[in-house]
This record gives sequence, structure tokens and C-alpha cells, in this order.
Amino acid sequence: MDDTLRRAALDYHRYPQPGKMRIEPTKRMVNQRDLALAYSPGVAAPCEEIAADPDKAFDYTARGNLVAVISNGTAVLGLGAIGPLASKPVMEGKAVLFKKFADIDVFDLEVDTTDPEKFVEAVALLEPTFGGINLEDIKAPECFAIEAALKARMNIPVFHDDQHGTAIVVAAAVRNALVLQGKTLAEARLVTSGAGAAALACVDLLVSMGLAIENVTLTDKDGVVHAGREGMEPNMARYARQTDARSLPEVLPGANVFLGLSAPGVLKPEWLPLLAERPLIFALANPEPEILPDVARAERPDAIVATGRSDYPNQVNNVLCFPYIFRGALDVGATTINEAMKVAAAEAIASLARLPAHESVAQAYGGQKLTFGPDYIIPTPFDPRLIAEIAPAVAQAAIDSGIARRSLDIDAYRQSLSRQNTRSAQLMMPVFEAARHSLTRVAYGEGEDERVLRAIQDALDDSIVRPVIVARRRILEQRLPALGLRFELDRDVEVIDPETDHDKLRPLVEAYQAVAGRKGVPSAEIIRHVYRRPTVTAAMLLRTGYVDAALVGGNSEYWGQIEYVLRIIDRAPGKSRVYALSGLILEAGALFITDTHMVPEPTPAQVAEMAILAAAEVRQFGLEPRVALLSHSNFGASHSPSARKMRTALGLLRETAPGLLVDGEMHADAALSQHVRERLVPDSAFAGAANVLVMPNLDAANITLTALSASSSSPTVGPMLMGLSKPIHVLTPGVTARGILNLTTIAAAEVAQRR
Repeated sequence: MDDTLRRAALDYHRYPQPGKMRIEPTKRMVNQRDLALAYSPGVAAPCEEIAADPDKAFDYTARGNLVAVISNGTAVLGLGAIGPLASKPVMEGKAVLFKKFADIDVFDLEVDTTDPEKFVEAVALLEPTFGGINLEDIKAPECFAIEAALKARMNIPVFHDDQHGTAIVVAAAVRNALVLQGKTLAEARLVTSGAGAAALACVDLLVSMGLAIENVTLTDKDGVVHAGREGMEPNMARYARQTDARSLPEVLPGANVFLGLSAPGVLKPEWLPLLAERPLIFALANPEPEILPDVARAERPDAIVATGRSDYPNQVNNVLCFPYIFRGALDVGATTINEAMKVAAAEAIASLARLPAHESVAQAYGGQKLTFGPDYIIPTPFDPRLIAEIAPAVAQAAIDSGIARRSLDIDAYRQSLSRQNTRSAQLMMPVFEAARHSLTRVAYGEGEDERVLRAIQDALDDSIVRPVIVARRRILEQRLPALGLRFELDRDVEVIDPETDHDKLRPLVEAYQAVAGRKGVPSAEIIRHVYRRPTVTAAMLLRTGYVDAALVGGNSEYWGQIEYVLRIIDRAPGKSRVYALSGLILEAGALFITDTHMVPEPTPAQVAEMAILAAAEVRQFGLEPRVALLSHSNFGASHSPSARKMRTALGLLRETAPGLLVDGEMHADAALSQHVRERLVPDSAFAGAANVLVMPNLDAANITLTALSASSSSPTVGPMLMGLSKPIHVLTPGVTARGILNLTTIAAAEVAQRR
């Protein structure tokens, strides 16, 4: 690495505090009763339960979600035997990957011995602490004996990731690359460079998946692994061939797959013509591969190339599997990780790569177009769908092979993992259920936007919508294949093309003339607005009843689009204004804030009106609204105009919505803490934290929303427009495909509720 990267890495590990992880409690500890429950005398109760039934440890302790990452530092990355203490940054890194990608807690343990028997004894004695063991950076051949001994002694999963994690991802990549090259695993010929732990594990797994053992040739630093060679371990001897060849170039002719897990530069460009037509070149030595991808492609442009590096396509990265292997194994109480579970993980990874890439992946990779093909044969580590695909497949394999202590409803488990992985999905689940199969006709103003197109694919998959998109067909015909989306124009999605669909647009022009002619729009602008302002086109489709709901904007300033909407879509009967409600998905739960976008200085009556509308929206999410009217004043402490406004609004609410759980005026801390609120007033109108914050003005609402979102990295839902006669929402410029899907679902649920 260069000096700049080295300094950045050192600062990353040192500041703002040393290391990459810490331990935090999962239960509150704020008073004497909490202490009595957490420790003496309350802790005796679970101790007694576990003593009577050891499996109760999974119910009363963190054991079922706790993995040990253990090394003796004898084979650390490409650094070699640098010792257990120097391996600790790597083990901490592995720990945070477990937490980041699968929400699994980890203790990293660095064991100061190179004696395999002592190492095994030290680890085996820790079995009561953990739900699984991840062995890491232990050199071959000791790693084989250590893993085998621990699996024999321990009744929890033991997994040497350097072997099996690499093997699973390689198997998935080989499976997909062969599909693209028109070959099958059964007919492939494979040559390795390297015959260590990772290489042997890869070959073993591929053989279990259908690779013919007689089509495998191993090579290492001593040459070809051949029959009669001395000093071979049994798992290497299994692949020893009767051959006079003794060097790598001698065994390359006709090989379909080169699998390198060895050293930099060992595959020479001049040898590449020896490989079969359309070969697979997996050069996985790290950080410098056996051959650089651009060199390999220059010599063999028909090849599919993979490396272990993140700066080239097709990175073979263990993080694609190990968090999710353990997630599935822990959740069914598996006693080991067997071959069936590894094969299930490999097949799940392979199948995910054949689906269109998730929108968040494109964001993480700088907008790259990731579609199944020679440069995209395996998913990226940031694909949020990995956990919901791999963990259930692994869990099912464990159940089917009889090593699971617990059974699961796999479909429900998959849905649960999807919700956990996307906090907005968890909040949105009741709305999705209300909208699913509604097939609401929704118009999308910005139909050429990649985010909109990806959201439409997801909405179609859930049978939520019949999309109508305002877009130029010629642009869509170029864009859809590049994005890898599966829906078809005219079959799945109706297109309103401003360049060609004059018969559909002509009635909208006439209708817009009747609406906008008396709202300050010059006649000369009428046609131009309908044809060139997609927000106007989509809103008019909604006004004329051609669609049931509409989503507009997303590529321009929010207020400019709002003006078009308010000109076309009337307010709901009896509503004085249109308001915006935004939701935040915080660690503590959902929090809704109003009015974040529309009314700068609402009157007391408008504060009350927006509170009632917000409460109705929040009920769509399956939540009982608890509404706090916020102010700089607590319950009459100030007589400033803004404090009096919120007090007056409270009085109006208690008259017009007597069943609503609402209180105020109050500070934000009183709204979010029952303990603080009880110190101020003994008779608060609701218990617990408020989930709807009604602000005294737009500045307060928008500042609060954006500050909380930025400081907590919390996803947002909305803004949702309230008070209009028809469901239409304006997208903000920063909206994601997930945000568009959420608003699509909210609009569809509103339509379903009105039917």
C-alpha cells in the first residue's frame, strides 16, 4: 500500500478511540430495579433455568448470537506468521463484518500458541461461551488438524473461513462463469496454482457439486501434485495424478478453469493461449494476483477473470458468505456446518448474481451498471439481499440434514431477515401488506430515472402496482437492458411518451387548459407544460382518473414541483392547507415529524389539522399515534407567541379529536422520555415516547428531520403529502429507489383504503 493509504488506515484504527469495536448493553440500566434484575438477586433465575436445561442458555443469554473469531497469528493475510497480537486488527475487522452484515456479536480471541494440541484444548474449553467458532489465519497443514479436532469435540459450528469461506464464494463464481461460457461443472477441467488450505477446500467443494475428480490437477511451489510424491497430506493425495508433467505450464493445455491461490505473478501471459476456449481465470492471490486482470484480458479477451481485489470486477470476497453461514446456523441451533450447508450457500450466492443488482449496490460502487455477465458473476458485499437469500438456504440445509436443534418457518424467516436488514422495510411492512396485490395504477413523472425504474421492478415483484410512466420510449429501450431489469414495456408497464403518444396527451392538454387557465398559466404555456413537464403530465393523468395515484419530481427543486401539483390536484374537502409528514427509522423506533416541507408558519388551527392528518397516516403503519406538540416551552412555562400557538392547538385537538393521544406544548426531551415528562406534569396524556412530533413551524420541522437523519444515518420515509383529494407525492432530489418504493406503497395503500 502507498504511504497515503497506510496513514489513513492507521488513523482509522486509532481515532476517535483505538480499535474497531466495543461492547454495549442490550438492556436498560437506569435504576435499582434494573440492577436487581440484571445482577443479584434476579440473575439467579436464568442461572437455575440453564442448570436444569442447558439449551435454555440460548433463551436467556447472548450465546445464540455470539461467535468467537480465533487465531494464533500463523498465517495472517499476506503477512505470514506475525503472531497473535499482531493479528488482532484483522480479528477485530472480522468481528465488525459479522456485526455489520449479519448482526452477529463477536469476541475476537488471539491464542498465544503454535502447538495445535494446546490450541485445540484452549478453544474447546470455551464451548459454553459461544454459539459458533470462526477459525482464522491459521497456517496449513495445522489448520486441517485443528478444525477436525474441534469439530469432533464441540457441539457447535466450527468453521475455518480461510478454507470454506473462500471455497463457497469460488464455487458460486465458477458456477455462474461456466453458465456464461456455455459449460457445465461436470465437463470442466481445472488446474490450480496452490494446494494449501483454501485451494483444497475450493476443489473439495466443487467436486461435491459435480466437478469430476479426474479433471482436477493441483500444482504448488514444488510443482505438479502427482502420484508417488512424498510428504502429501491425505486431502492433497486424493488429487495426486498419474502424470509425467511436473510444472504448471505443462498441465495448462486444454484447462477450462485456472484457480490461483498461491503467489504473485506465477501465471505468465505467454501461457494463456494454452488454456481452453473461453477459460475462467481466477487469480486470487492477495494483494497481488497470479496475473493482473488487464494483462489476462489483453492476451485472452474471451476469458472471465476474477481476483481477490476490490479494484477489479468479480472480487472473490469471503464476506459474501461467512456472516450469513453463521446467521443461518445460529438461528436453527446447528451443531456443525456441513457440506450441504456450504453447497446451499454457494448456490444462493450464485442465484443472487443472476438477478438485477440492487439499487443500493450501484450507489456503493459509484453508479456502476452491474448486470449478470463476464464482469459480474457474483454479488457485491454490499448487496442487502445477501442475508435473506443465504441464511435461509443454510438454515434449510441444516434442518434437512438433521443437525438443527430448532426448526423454522423458512418463508417467515426470510421475511424477518429482510425486515431486519432494511429498517424502513420493517416500518413499512403493514403498509406493504395493505398495498400488496392491489395493482394500483400509479403514474411516475420521472420515468427515465434509474431510481424510479428500480423501484418499479420491486413494486411489480410485490404485485403492488400497474405502473404508467412518463418517459421517452427510445431512452427506455436503451436503459432497461443496461440496468438488468426484468419488466417489459407495454406488457408490465405502460409508457406515456411525449414524443409519440399525442392521442393520449391531447385530452390532458384540454383538461389542463380548463384547470390552469384561471391559475395564472398563459395559454401559450399549456401545451409545453403537458409535453415537457413530466410532473404536470403525471398529475393530469391522476386528475383525469387515468391513474389512481402519482409520484412526481426527484430531479429538481422540491417547491417547483409542488407548485405544479397544487395547481392541478385539489385539496381534500374541508382541509385548509396541504402538509408534509416525514418519518425517521431510528434505533429506538419510528419517529414522524410534521410539517417538514409545506407550511412555513402554521396557525393554531393548522397545527391541529396537521396533527389529525399525521395521526391518520401513522395508523397506516400499524402504530398507535402518540402526538407531541413541540415548543421551546414546557406546559405553560412561556407566553411567547409560538408557545401560545401550540397551547391553543392542543385545546382545539381536545375538542375536535378527543380520542387522540396528544399533549403539549413541550420540549423534545419531554416528548421522547416518559421519565422527563412525569417530572413536569403528573397527568400526561400518553405513556412512553411520542412517535409524532408536531413542530411550531417549517424551519423547526425540517431542521430536526435533517439533523436527526444525518447524525444517526437513519433512513427516512416520505415526505408524504397530506390534505389532498388524491394520492400524489413529490420526491426529493436525494430520494433512493427504496424511498420511491416506500412512497409507491403508501400511495397504493391510500387508494386501497379509499376503495
